[in-house]
Amino acid sequence: MPRNTSRGRRARTAGAALFAATALAAAACGPDGPARPVAPPPALPTSAPTSLGDLTGWKLEDWTKYVADSRFSDEAAPGFWSAARMDAAKPRPTPEYSLTAPAAPGVERDAPPAAVPAQPQPHPYGQATAVVGRLFMTTPQGDAACSATVVADPVNPGRSNLVYTAAHCLHDGKGGGWLKNLVFVPAFNRDGQASRGKPHTDAQSAPYGRWTAVRALVSPTWLQESGVGAHNQFDYGILRVRAENGSGTSLEETVGGSVPIWFNAPRDRITAAAAYGYPAERPFDGTELEHCDSPAPPGRLSFDPTRPPMYVIGCAMTAGSSGGGWFVTRDGKPNLISVGAIGDRSPAGYQAGPALQDQAKQAFDFFAKNVR
Repeated sequence: MPRNTSRGRRARTAGAALFAATALAAAACGPDGPARPVAPPPALPTSAPTSLGDLTGWKLEDWTKYVADSRFSDEAAPGFWSAARMDAAKPRPTPEYSLTAPAAPGVERDAPPAAVPAQPQPHPYGQATAVVGRLFMTTPQGDAACSATVVADPVNPGRSNLVYTAAHCLHDGKGGGWLKNLVFVPAFNRDGQASRGKPHTDAQSAPYGRWTAVRALVSPTWLQESGVGAHNQFDYGILRVRAENGSGTSLEETVGGSVPIWFNAPRDRITAAAAYGYPAERPFDGTELEHCDSPAPPGRLSFDPTRPPMYVIGCAMTAGSSGGGWFVTRDGKPNLISVGAIGDRSPAGYQAGPALQDQAKQAFDFFAKNVR
């Protein structure tokens, strides 16, 4: 995609061309859920401010204690996610919120956006779209799937093993625990061999292999709050993964690229956005990479005015696309600005995703530098 030097247009997307024309910088637990009682969420450090949305007072030791106390340690056994098991996984439900029902007190929102249909990415998926994949997990209700993106690691340029998704694809939130057997499959069904119920092999559904989550982080706010509301304004999560086959090669080197995250993106520079993911609820089946190309600036949805308002775009993708990346073009390259977090059903008409501002940047920087 050619670079546009106009400030008002530099963050525009062009649908499928967002990835098609841009070369990225190369470089055991069963399905019945947790085997042990769920631990309560870790207490916030005493140095943390009263507002869970403002963690600017946190120090390095506060983040270190939080990650240790949140106790993510489960890894999927090699081979746990066979092609048949991935095919049987249900879409992880997307938190639902109606933009047309009367708003509760304190909720600020724009009018519902115009409908934007989801478009399938043509097979075979190119190297640029290999950064998007399916994220599989075991929940208390059974095996499930979300979407996720390979993101650039500032500590290991060209050798990232970091994956970005939605918090609700990793942790059940207040009163719940970490989801189990988390595995990322980049460019799932790249060549279309798994489409329309056709018989396929593990290699055909997972052309770049399976990547096991070894460490994870979600917003501290996510663990302390529940329901659909203000904590969805921080519905983000980060994974560090390693190759299931033990190759030692990084995820970024394997798929051929990664996407930088544009933290604190000025809203007036987001004039359009493209959301990618693997929707798996009707009329979709989870086998195809789809994208919604919103031609308009994202709207706003806020449950708490002290927190960054969510982005809202028209999008007909369904459950299973949660956690999929939202992209804009910045300086000629795709940048991730959000992930799918909230939507509606019957029919699906919009998606909302968190604006990745100070809290998200602070969490990501700590994770990239300190969590191995």
